[in-house]
Amino acid sequence: MARNIVVGVPGEIKPQENRIALVPGGAAEFINRGHRVVMTSGAAAGIGLTDEDYKAVGVEILPTLEEVYAVSDMIIGVKEPQPREIALIKPGQIHYRYLHLAPDYDQTIGLMEAGATGIAFETVELEDRSLPLLAPMSEVAGREGTIFGANILAKHMGGKGILLGGVTGTKRAKVVVVGAGVSGQAALKMAVGLEADVTILDVDVPKLKYLDDIYGNKIKTLYSNAGNLAEVLKDADLVISTVLIPGAKCPHLITMDMINSMEAGSVIVDISIDQGGSTPVSKPTYHENPTFVTENGVVMYCCANMPGAMPKTSSYALANVTLKYGLAIADLGVAGAIEKYPELAPGVNTYEGKLVYKPVWDAFPHLKLDDLNESMAG
Repeated sequence: MARNIVVGVPGEIKPQENRIALVPGGAAEFINRGHRVVMTSGAAAGIGLTDEDYKAVGVEILPTLEEVYAVSDMIIGVKEPQPREIALIKPGQIHYRYLHLAPDYDQTIGLMEAGATGIAFETVELEDRSLPLLAPMSEVAGREGTIFGANILAKHMGGKGILLGGVTGTKRAKVVVVGAGVSGQAALKMAVGLEADVTILDVDVPKLKYLDDIYGNKIKTLYSNAGNLAEVLKDADLVISTVLIPGAKCPHLITMDMINSMEAGSVIVDISIDQGGSTPVSKPTYHENPTFVTENGVVMYCCANMPGAMPKTSSYALANVTLKYGLAIADLGVAGAIEKYPELAPGVNTYEGKLVYKPVWDAFPHLKLDDLNESMAG
């Protein structure tokens, strides 16, 4: 028996967030399977698409966010629901989007009290521990980390006034990439392309060997521990931190002593800010005012939605990987989708108001942790 639901795309209301979770081609897939898709008017304007582009494939355009929430069984979004949205969530409503719950107690409680099922893009995890729905945004953020960091090094931006690759007869900027995952490798690729003096650190020795084989003497690889990190940071011009423990709050691998050892005008790009940040001073910023300066003059860039700065690239990259799982959830329900795609199971952070994802519980151990399978069984 066909399962037909209402899929809502409310658009993003987080400041300077211009991505959209569903592009017209993806919306058409839901509609062709018998689902109804509704969308807030103007939701895709940030990537240059109009309401007419969506109407052409059968999407219904509603005037307000409130109306989209009111009729939707499943919400497909990009960023975590904002306070205004949490107040609109209905019991049993599925939220399929980035959530980043571990550093966000208010949102966690909001989803639980609303009785919502929260499926987090960032914790859908394949058997090889890769994160298929986080990967494209990690790649965007890593590339941006190098580009934005290079710009912030300009004197008028508060930086040292050093060109990443230098020019003939001058020193190249020293770039340190912390973490060799998807973001780290993307940042590394851009930094090497701009001819910087690059060091990358990770605890995964085979991964470092792989990067050594690829880049040879164009980079330096270093095992990541506190001593090695402290040693390279004191001379760094640009640090791109990509530390990630899936779904969990980020550890402060970069300490205040390390930051205080850096020269004024050095730059730290903290890509880990979505999960709380990798330094004690990291705090979320927005694209219109993306940096702040520490007491010793280090410039911090901590935008919590870095890919939102390049929304057209980011929206299509995200839609490419999220569609098949979204269709399965709509067609089969959460339990049926997990049966088809087991990697969705760790993506479920809350199920009908119950907290079922341990890394979030680790951040808030006074909450009750339930078992997902038992919760779905009834």
